Amino acid sequence: MSHFAVLLVALILDRVIGDPDWLWRRLSHPVVIFGHAISFAERWLNRPADAAATRRLKGQVAIAGLLLAAALCGWALARLFGRMGMVGLVLEVVVVAILLAQKSLADHVAAVATGLRENGLEGGRKAVSMIVGRDPEALGQSAVCRASIESLAENFSDGIVAPALWYAVFGLPGLLAYKMLNTADSMIGHLDERYSDFGRAAAKLDDLANWPASRLSALLIAAGAGLVKGRDAMRQAAGTALRDSGLHRSPNAGWPEAAMAGALGLALAGPRRYHGELVMEASLNASGSTQASAQHILEALSVYQRALDCLAMLVVAGILVSF
Repeated sequence: MSHFAVLLVALILDRVIGDPDWLWRRLSHPVVIFGHAISFAERWLNRPADAAATRRLKGQVAIAGLLLAAALCGWALARLFGRMGMVGLVLEVVVVAILLAQKSLADHVAAVATGLRENGLEGGRKAVSMIVGRDPEALGQSAVCRASIESLAENFSDGIVAPALWYAVFGLPGLLAYKMLNTADSMIGHLDERYSDFGRAAAKLDDLANWPASRLSALLIAAGAGLVKGRDAMRQAAGTALRDSGLHRSPNAGWPEAAMAGALGLALAGPRRYHGELVMEASLNASGSTQASAQHILEALSVYQRALDCLAMLVVAGILVSF
């Protein structure tokens, strides 16, 4: 059975069931295990007394070792599952589904709209604090809505499209290595004093690994906008991604975020506050409205769901081509 066929079943399984809370209250999620490994490597190798060049070298060694370990685990699992017949095939589907994030992402973003409607601004702030790193207390209602939409677009790329793409091309070794790298970037790929040198290799590799998925994500969002809102929205999404993606601080996140901004007619990104510090950033689709509402979150989720449909259609095409 091809990687595309396994991926299609995994996408369906994850979209319907997602990540059951009861399971992960009893077991450690693979990403949590990756996080423990990254924390161990960072504590062992990242010494503040070392010179900057030494910290950069140790960071390169750390991420290389972590990626090799993840890829070897993926290879071992693939070999094991391959010897188990249909049971192994089912287990591989489950592993792939666990490392996707379709339903959990939609649920977290929908919770922001629910929080705003049921508990006002405080409810929205509490819900959005679960998915973004910026200071929730500094966010008004429109900012809460924009933050949740930005998170939806960005995580569509690196939480769904990228792992799906790496699995489709390289199987379980590619999927596990990507998830290790993406987890490392979120933990140590920062520009602060502690991580700017040690985490530099992880951040740069993550940018490279997400390059194709971010562009594909923008196309899928544009296609989803076309299915939900018509051709004008599709053209606006694609055009905004091409025009404004380079304005984002990230070489990748700007693509899906700009596409979503164009699809909804909103201005996204712009200045935001992290840990009490104001970060100045250009707006994506600056001519769009800054007055986002809970209804815009629901529209973004509709576009997201249709973008997932388009991703599934691409996987079906991959199955047909592989025969």
